[in-house]
Amino acid sequence: MDEKIKEAIIKKMESEPFPKKFGIKLIDVQKGYAKVAMTFTEDMGNMFGMVHGGALVALIDEAFEIASNSHGTIAVALNMNITYLATPPKGSRLTAEAKEFNKTKKTAAYDIRVTDGLNNLIATCQALVYRMDKPLPFLHLSP
Repeated sequence: MDEKIKEAIIKKMESEPFPKKFGIKLIDVQKGYAKVAMTFTEDMGNMFGMVHGGALVALIDEAFEIASNSHGTIAVALNMNITYLATPPKGSRLTAEAKEFNKTKKTAAYDIRVTDGLNNLIATCQALVYRMDKPLPFLHLSP
């Protein structure tokens, strides 16, 4: 992966307000790949005390966003299909890994999996982006 793109994405993600709300941290980014993590805290629960689906979507979408923009050009979501498989206990460290499995000039498809600290599968997602032929507008942020 181009180091300039990698550094720009890392810097931009650190200043992005939405992932900060959930405590989402970037673990790794490579071309077509991203890994992010967050802890399931009390304020992420639904009415039953289980992790809210929206909290999982936030984690999934952050991994998706980073992986799909890792080529250095703008990619925007077209579709996400999420399957919830299990609920982790509160306090669990949740990790989402997005892996690109198909890329064309205009689209790219991703497999995203959420696991807990014990490698239990919590959710899966198949996602699709539209790839624009425009460079990331924040590439100037890297040294």
